[in-house]
Amino acid sequence: MINVSEQHAPRSLIVTLYGAYGRSMPGPMPVAELIRLLAAVGVDAPSVRSSVSRLKRRGLLLPARTAEGAAGYELSVEARQLLQDSDRRTHGAGPAEDAGWVLAVFSVPESERQKRHVLRSRLAALGFGTAAPGVWVAPARLYEETRRVLGRLGLDPYVDLFRGDHLGFAATAEAVGRWWDLAAIAKEHERFLDAHAPVLRAWLRRADTPPEDAYRDYLLALDSFRHLPYADPGLPARLLPADWPGIASAEVFRALHERLRDAGADFAGVRAEG
Repeated sequence: MINVSEQHAPRSLIVTLYGAYGRSMPGPMPVAELIRLLAAVGVDAPSVRSSVSRLKRRGLLLPARTAEGAAGYELSVEARQLLQDSDRRTHGAGPAEDAGWVLAVFSVPESERQKRHVLRSRLAALGFGTAAPGVWVAPARLYEETRRVLGRLGLDPYVDLFRGDHLGFAATAEAVGRWWDLAAIAKEHERFLDAHAPVLRAWLRRADTPPEDAYRDYLLALDSFRHLPYADPGLPARLLPADWPGIASAEVFRALHERLRDAGADFAGVRAEG
């Protein structure tokens, strides 16, 4: 049964599908196959087609023909890079080692104020917190991805990146409570746990792993979870509140990944990798 307590946007599910299984296909994913696989998670054909059109306009999906001549779609180079970045986030989620910070300090001329908005939005989407106006902070391990993303968007001329340590005056654990809304991030983790921890418990009681059931539950869990490491940048455990739910949400996702991904690949018609 599909969990109806969560909302899964068709566009997001298509990206999740390509990230989970589409990249393992030997060629473009046929339209008919895309419709079949999205139907298994409750998305109808018209919604698939309209969502694909939006992803084409964004330059993430490219029309292509399969070896048999059927219409299909393949990932653009940009989409593959975005999915690789997402892989690192998703499978490395949870509190990280304390390796210092990366600072993004930016200044955008008033005549280009729209770029200022884009820059703020992109830094927030990467998981940066706000230390001061024009000064954003994130764990240092996000440096390489930040550099790639800002360069790809042509925003690098407006930004200087620094690496360093927080030296006070407030304790760092107190400061991160100002830089990020930890209560809001915790609620995101709790929503994931409310929806998917019961799914994991149900699977742990089962001896079999039917491919279609595994595919459905894995794709929905991945679609929910892959956004969390962008809201939660993976702060060191010593800086987080006690009983931080991000630890449990990462454990639930990893357990679902280990139990369901390969069986789901059978339903998707691909060879599981990684």
